[in-house]
Amino acid sequence: MCGIVGYIGKKQAAPILLDGLSKLEYRGYDSAGMAVFDGKKIRVQKAAGRLKVLDEQTRGGSAMPGTIGIGHTRWATHGAPSNENAHPHYNQDETIAVVHNGIIENYLKLKKKLQKKGFEFRSETDTEVLAMLLGYYYKGDPLEAIVKVMQRVEGSYALGIIFADHPDLVYSVRKDSPLIVGQNEGGTLIASDVPAVLKYTREVYFIQNEEIAVLSRDSVSFYNIDGEEIEKEPKKIEWDINAAEKGGYEHFMLKEMYEQPKTVSDTLNPRIKDGRIVIEELGMSDEEIRALRKIHIVACGSAYHTGITGKYVFEGLARIPVEVDLASEFRYRDPIIEEHTLIIIISQSGETADSLAALREAKKRGALTLGIVNVVGSSIAREADRVMYTWAGPEIAVATTKAYSAQLIAEYLLAIKFAHIRGKMSDDACASMIKDLKAIPAQIQMLLANKENIQRFANRYLAARDVFFIGRGIDHAISLEGSLKLKEISYIHSEAYAAGELKHGTISLIEEGTLVTAVVTQEELYKKVLSNIVEVRTRGAFVMAVTNEDNTEIEKTADYVVYIPKTNRYFTNSLAIIPLQLFSYYVSVGKGLDVDKPRNLAKSVTVE
Repeated sequence: MCGIVGYIGKKQAAPILLDGLSKLEYRGYDSAGMAVFDGKKIRVQKAAGRLKVLDEQTRGGSAMPGTIGIGHTRWATHGAPSNENAHPHYNQDETIAVVHNGIIENYLKLKKKLQKKGFEFRSETDTEVLAMLLGYYYKGDPLEAIVKVMQRVEGSYALGIIFADHPDLVYSVRKDSPLIVGQNEGGTLIASDVPAVLKYTREVYFIQNEEIAVLSRDSVSFYNIDGEEIEKEPKKIEWDINAAEKGGYEHFMLKEMYEQPKTVSDTLNPRIKDGRIVIEELGMSDEEIRALRKIHIVACGSAYHTGITGKYVFEGLARIPVEVDLASEFRYRDPIIEEHTLIIIISQSGETADSLAALREAKKRGALTLGIVNVVGSSIAREADRVMYTWAGPEIAVATTKAYSAQLIAEYLLAIKFAHIRGKMSDDACASMIKDLKAIPAQIQMLLANKENIQRFANRYLAARDVFFIGRGIDHAISLEGSLKLKEISYIHSEAYAAGELKHGTISLIEEGTLVTAVVTQEELYKKVLSNIVEVRTRGAFVMAVTNEDNTEIEKTADYVVYIPKTNRYFTNSLAIIPLQLFSYYVSVGKGLDVDKPRNLAKSVTVE
């Protein structure tokens, strides 16, 4: 959430800032702004609404001359979306400008102290407190002032700062919110995420917690919180720049759905060698795997839903007890973590604040931690004891599709590997499962080819008020993700229920014409779910069923059926989710909504 871009170099800054911010729109925002030093003073322009408003106000940046500047897209936390609350924020005499991602937890206490000293505030934000505090401590040495502020504030922050007294430098600071530095012959940049700098450079530095970066036109220096200079090595970003562009698709979400076969292959194929699963970066010995007594899977949102699937897969194949926790709740329930417990933290960005906090809590309690992440060098990747990457490339749409699919594949691979090493799976069974895994990319491609039928069905439900998803076992996990996709991007109220729970209250919500989506992929549960379908149809529901291609009997019960290809019962999530993604997408498109940037949501949730 929120986006930061900064630039200092030989070119005009404002157009570069606007371009960088446009690459960060997926993070979610409700206002935008820029600060540029024009040779005499720092000029700020801010606008509530989409980035195009700021672009129009500044004539594409040409109305803000200067070769040093910072920009920001804000996702409102403290104070409503407005011009006043948008970033950047000034200090008292407008000689310092600040952009900020994160939340300052003690901002009210600091604000009151500053107000007693005569400081006047123009906004409701915690960020303006940072700007004023910098002004209070600044005595000519920016680094000294920044260190003093870091020692006073509590919470999370990524900062971009410019000082009118130092027009040849941009300062950036990071604590628990991501920030990178990129450099090329034309200048130096800061950004919240890689897509903002890919156009300009592939060599980036990842700023670590409580580190300060000082950018000049042709160099960058790094310091710790004590003001001592430190050495850092850049990392090369291997993404194809086209991966962060739409490539002719109407929306990023549609493009990313169509990238799922490749994403699954890229995550799967390097880990299968000579018919065996080899996860080299895992770094766990066979003895460690055999010694495991319990697994906790901790995640947020869609990643949490993959964890629920993971519970069935790990327990069913490897016979290891699994608990699945929402990362935002994990720390606060005082979890019991015994010896030989593995904590798996799943996060696309590797920067999700709640997941990162859960990781740190798990390490504090002595657990072995494994991060499943998509971003190399991210906080979770660095701090976890072990890491497994999902090679999904950049995912721009707020509603995840390909990263979700990659996370599922990572969990399947781990579960099969653990089961084989622990003696719970024979060589033949392992080979059979690997064969089924290898078939998934082509099967996803086949399901995507059915998009026109899904689109026609989706157009019937553009005006739906309530949609319910039901399933049992792994199908309940699929239902949770299908429901989330629909509510995320179409704003239709949607809920997912374990099908057996319908009669315990939920069925009272069913009325004439209500759409119920039944996921029916677990053969041993066919008859049970068919009974549930009969229950809701009897009360007037229209039922869409997603089921296996051999389950034609369901046509007698459901009103509309989508078939998925035959696969191992543990892998059905990877296929059944595809028509549900397409359904949600086409409902949103049919309603004329912003598919890639749904209201109030952010891609990378870096605040708790």
